[in-house]
Amino acid sequence: MADNARAKKLADLIREVVAQKLQRGVKDPRLGTHVTITDTRVTGDLREATVFYTVYGDDEDRASAAAGLESAKGVLRSAVGAAAGTKFTPTLTFVADALPENAQTIEDLLDRARASDAQVREVSSGAKYAGEADPYRKPGADEDDEDAATE
Repeated sequence: MADNARAKKLADLIREVVAQKLQRGVKDPRLGTHVTITDTRVTGDLREATVFYTVYGDDEDRASAAAGLESAKGVLRSAVGAAAGTKFTPTLTFVADALPENAQTIEDLLDRARASDAQVREVSSGAKYAGEADPYRKPGADEDDEDAATE
């Protein structure tokens, strides 16, 4: 088993090599400049690597980029093997990163919270206190109330 530092170092190297190769070495028009490598994770035995990517575009662009990455997997693995110089080159698995969808979900939730806050602010703008403006007793006020009650 390799230590975590070695796996992290190999993951960083794989991310850089795959990104450079996609930008300059792979001539597949499906990959173009729309594909961004976001993260890479390597197993503890350094045999398998998972490469996370995002694609800017619609669902059709995402599907074509996934097919392009699968077809370029051998070329990318060869480039990683040449750069890494390890005994065994890890197999590459490409996974679409859910980061943009998660970010959009969070933005939608924040927009709903802002709208709800604005609605509460609007409703409470003309509201008045149910009792007095200052409902707390003052130390000198108790004595005045007792004197008024006895008279």
